[in-house]
Amino acid sequence: MLSGVLLLLLLTDVVNTEGNCSYQDVLNHLNLKKDNELFFMTRPVKNFRRSTQVSLEVLLYAILDVVEKDQKFIPYVWTVTRWNNEYISWDPDQFCGINNVSLPTEVLWKPDLTIEEMTEKDKAPPSPYLTINNKGDVEVQNDQVLVSTCRMHIYQFPFDTQSCNLSFKSVIHAAKDIRLQASDNSSEATEWSREVMRTQYEWLFINMTVTTRNATDLEDQDIIVYTINMKRRSILYIVNFLLPVLFFLGLDLASFLISDSGGEKLSFKVTVLLAVTVLQLILNEILPASSNRIPLIAVYCIGIFGLMLLSLLETIFVMYLMERDSQDNEANRDQSGSENCDRQDKALNNCDREVNKWTRCACIYDVSTGETPTEQLPVAKEVQGSSSTRLNEEYQTLDKLSHELKEMEKTLSQLLINSKVEEKPGYWTRMAKRVNKFFFITYITSD
Repeated sequence: MLSGVLLLLLLTDVVNTEGNCSYQDVLNHLNLKKDNELFFMTRPVKNFRRSTQVSLEVLLYAILDVVEKDQKFIPYVWTVTRWNNEYISWDPDQFCGINNVSLPTEVLWKPDLTIEEMTEKDKAPPSPYLTINNKGDVEVQNDQVLVSTCRMHIYQFPFDTQSCNLSFKSVIHAAKDIRLQASDNSSEATEWSREVMRTQYEWLFINMTVTTRNATDLEDQDIIVYTINMKRRSILYIVNFLLPVLFFLGLDLASFLISDSGGEKLSFKVTVLLAVTVLQLILNEILPASSNRIPLIAVYCIGIFGLMLLSLLETIFVMYLMERDSQDNEANRDQSGSENCDRQDKALNNCDREVNKWTRCACIYDVSTGETPTEQLPVAKEVQGSSSTRLNEEYQTLDKLSHELKEMEKTLSQLLINSKVEEKPGYWTRMAKRVNKFFFITYITSD
């Protein structure tokens, strides 16, 4: 009977013990308090010659921005840091199976890890808690928006592939104090990053490689390098930049169909050249000035700009030749016109004098048979009737000749006008056309 009562009391105590366990009991057992310097003042090892093994895991959540001009890489990463605290341990069976506890981060010592490439302090608030387990393992999870420097290789822009590093190391501790190791390999880091990736901006995430640089000298430091490889999405640059430049080149090529006689061709070419200049200014705002090699897209723009500039100079030269030829033709036309006018005036004056002479003679001798002149000339008295008839015939002949000369004058004037209109191109105009044709073939060949 007594043994049964004792067994019942023991079972009741066990049940009460399991039901009343709390995290504070664990902390009280460990004597883990904010004012206990044992846990946060120094590295948590019982022998200072023993190094602290720190494992690191990094996941890429997002590629927020890549600034080529400033050579900055802004990712959003998730880091998990783990190490062992030799002063922490308990038996979970004594505390109702509790095997992990969450604590404020300022209670325990933490490794002083930093990123070499980081240029600005992380503006995101750090995680306020960390987790410990019954074996003394401590884990801190943190998300960070990093502003890091990255050497951009923009020779093949916008078809480039960039590789940006995130190098983790301790600030002051050497390898004899802290040994760094990656908790995941490259394939695992790449796979997990693709699963949790939220946004990639204008980039396409390729992979993430993990490299551990263990120090051979214990006075040096271990470094874990996470290399993020990404490829630019070039479709927008093709549509918004490369194709417009190519279209402007086509417009400049089509300007050869415009006549060189007016100024429309020259103004059109200047407008197209200015448009390409504006696109070059936009490109200059994108690409960094510290590049060791000239990007291919810059060579592409400079080449097209040079072709358009040569085309503009060629148009100016052709217009100069044609203007020079027109001045020579104008001078020759004025000289020949004055000579033709002098010849026509002389011919018409001679014709008029002859016609008037014969007309006066005809009028003197043309006297009607029924009339008696008041005064008869001596010559008229000696003229016979047959002579009067012959003079009338000659007068009619001269009249016809006068009409024919006038018709000839009109014909010559019309021919002179037609010769001015259908004038053959001069020497400089022919030379300008040859230059234009040669440059057009060279322009197409260069494209």
